[in-house]
Amino acid sequence: MAVAHGSRDPRAAATVAALLGQVPLDVRVAYLDHCAPSLQQALSGLRTAVVLPLLLTEAYHSRVDLPAALAEARGRDPLLRVGYGRTLGPHPLLLPALERRLAEAGVPAGDLGTAVVLVSAGSSDARANAVVAETARVWRRSGWWTVTPAYASAARPTPAQAVAALKRAGAPRVVVAPYLLAPGFFADKVRRETLEAGADAVADVLGAAPELAEVLLERYEDALRQPVALAG
Repeated sequence: MAVAHGSRDPRAAATVAALLGQVPLDVRVAYLDHCAPSLQQALSGLRTAVVLPLLLTEAYHSRVDLPAALAEARGRDPLLRVGYGRTLGPHPLLLPALERRLAEAGVPAGDLGTAVVLVSAGSSDARANAVVAETARVWRRSGWWTVTPAYASAARPTPAQAVAALKRAGAPRVVVAPYLLAPGFFADKVRRETLEAGADAVADVLGAAPELAEVLLERYEDALRQPVALAG
């Protein structure tokens, strides 16, 4: 059971479907918000399931919302057995996936003349934002001019602020790598505002990158061996 955030934008659900279509398992989908089915609806009638968050950082949704929804589902059906898995990120394969999307935008991996703005959705959970910052630090070692984190909401710098700062610092070229799973409000806003701020290129969201399908399969196997502990 893959659980995505959900969006009113139909492109998001189509992207999730394309990603799950690459996974050689009986995969069903549920959403936290905005569209059906909910997790409770998707689990109805099942006896066993492995629930995997289609989220790129461990934050409120994975630490609070999903465990609460699973506790409610188990309260309604005491015979339901659920294994809970880890979020997609952080994971080493996400960097090749980001580079794949940049290459599609005409940006060669590790270009010494290119500064990258790594943009996540942002969170009120400082731990989640710190993971994105650490991902940027690790990616910086690949040879880029630099890699700097930015956040589309709830934290600073914003993507546009990060682009403008790199331009002022003399970066020869500034590109944007969205650390986002699916198209929608945040992705559109990031593209629009960073191009207005002077970005030279904006990559597509991670979407149905084959690396993400590989990570999802790994998370499933990990959850079978050692599921994440849930209260109660």
